[in-house]
Amino acid sequence: MKPTRVLFVCHGNICRSPMAEMIFRALVKAENREKDFLIASAATSTEEIWNGIGNPVYPPAKRELERHHIPCTDHRATQMTKADYKTYDLLIGMDSANVRNMLRIAGGDPEHKIHKLMDYTPRGGDVADPWYSDRFDIAFKDIYDGCEALLQGLRI
Repeated sequence: MKPTRVLFVCHGNICRSPMAEMIFRALVKAENREKDFLIASAATSTEEIWNGIGNPVYPPAKRELERHHIPCTDHRATQMTKADYKTYDLLIGMDSANVRNMLRIAGGDPEHKIHKLMDYTPRGGDVADPWYSDRFDIAFKDIYDGCEALLQGLRI
């Protein structure tokens, strides 16, 4: 059976989307379902990519993951491309601005693959952006809840 390919996307790919990637990996691993998923993350911008090399996970985001015993694997920021739309089954944005940019990059969403992470939860809305608030704990809770709900929806 082909794995479900999930791409988490935020503005810079150093805070929220890599946190979602790592959290979702941990949830999948806890269910012994690693073979069922291909999980990655990307940015809608190039702000965190210099000379073709992406920045690592932002240290406060990494510390928040570690605080919850979630491994933060080696990660470098990368930008979403139009080809990602064909590669991935689900492209999950962290907020409304991300989704707008994802739609622009992909050239639309004819297969209905682009969603907001919090839309999988009963409360909906956007994942809190810790870049401006420095509240990585709130972002973590949003992302964790969204990833749990997404995985629940993908159970076979």
